Amino acid sequence: MTSIPAISFESSLSPRVAQLKNLLVSLDQLTRFDEIVDVRTPLEFAEDHIPGAINAPVLSNEERVIVGTMYKQVSPFEATRVGAAMVARNIAHHLETTFAGRSRNWRPLIYCWRGGKRSGSMTTWFNLIGWQARQLDGGYKAYRGSVLEALKRLPGQFDYVALTGHTGSGKTRLLQALREAGAQVLDLEELARHRGSLLGALPDQPQPAQKAFDTALVGVLSRFEVQRPVFVEAESRRIGAITLPQTLLERFQGGACVEVETTHADRITFLLQDYAHLFDNPDSFKHQLERLIGLHSREQVKHWQQLIEAGSGGDGGGAGAAAARAELFGELIERHYDPAYQRSSRQHFSRLGEALRFSFRPNAADSIGQAAALLASLAQAGRKADGNADAKASGKALADAPRHAAGAAHAASPAVAAGAEAGLPADGRERPASVKPQ
Repeated sequence: MTSIPAISFESSLSPRVAQLKNLLVSLDQLTRFDEIVDVRTPLEFAEDHIPGAINAPVLSNEERVIVGTMYKQVSPFEATRVGAAMVARNIAHHLETTFAGRSRNWRPLIYCWRGGKRSGSMTTWFNLIGWQARQLDGGYKAYRGSVLEALKRLPGQFDYVALTGHTGSGKTRLLQALREAGAQVLDLEELARHRGSLLGALPDQPQPAQKAFDTALVGVLSRFEVQRPVFVEAESRRIGAITLPQTLLERFQGGACVEVETTHADRITFLLQDYAHLFDNPDSFKHQLERLIGLHSREQVKHWQQLIEAGSGGDGGGAGAAAARAELFGELIERHYDPAYQRSSRQHFSRLGEALRFSFRPNAADSIGQAAALLASLAQAGRKADGNADAKASGKALADAPRHAAGAAHAASPAVAAGAEAGLPADGRERPASVKPQ
């Protein structure tokens, strides 16, 4: 009887298997690939990931817990066997859905937590299919290490101009206007999704994880030009739940300052607009103010809570509610925010006494024009410092505003008049002296 030759699946794959030996690539090769695929769980991906990556988990959140528990309570072998089956099913699902339309020449880079079995499994199968997939050496852990290293190095490369001023003076609005006027701006509250104060949480916008904030911060700093100053709002170490890198904090707190000044009435009007959402949930608002007990008496905090009730009250948001809201913010400014600002700003910003004072109208429609006027004022201060050796030696030159800032502000039609009134050159060629933080 004639024997039937055995078919060896392994031998038929041997040319492919031989190609799988050198599939690891380092972080510096990220840009070589068509797509970056993060195979970690959705929870891990949500905490932080390489910018631009897509999530194609080979284990779900629940499956990872199951495998981890088996590893500790049963045996590593059983956990690996069960986990391999889960990974295989999930890779099959992604092949039929997420990656069904990828071309034959597609080149993905795949990573997991530290370049282990999860990313290795998908990389192996993708190469067996014929895609030129590679695995990130060290995985997300290596990427996170590069972010932490960048946070030690990048902040010190720039000169900063910090916008200081009382709560309600519109520093964030001025910062955004400076960006529109062409300046180089680092908006830390935008990255942290928090206004930085006791009541700074944004409605329906949870803060990012610390790791995600760090990644976003490195991304912004990496795009900045070292020759130009960076405008930043004065912040303390923490913005809500986010902690700023010490290297950045020390750098901009020791840099040049602009003291933003706003009338008391404008500050209240601004706060009434920016914090109006707090009255939509008066119980939550009152609960937040309870954190002030200890800094203020229980009677004082109770009075403010009564004003919240009145400001949220049953007259349909009429004159009585409006008056209560204005009274509340007026008292918070005078009794809480302003004393706190006086204590912290003098302590943390060493050059606040040298600050250029700038009057800002945060509720006006010409914020970009006002920002252009500030850049012009900084230019003038820089020229004076250039002509005064003593001023230069003491570090009083305020800013090296960008060449194109004046032109950008001039091009923004609502801002032209204000910029011109401030002496802003029509051709946008003025360049003030450099800031050199001490």
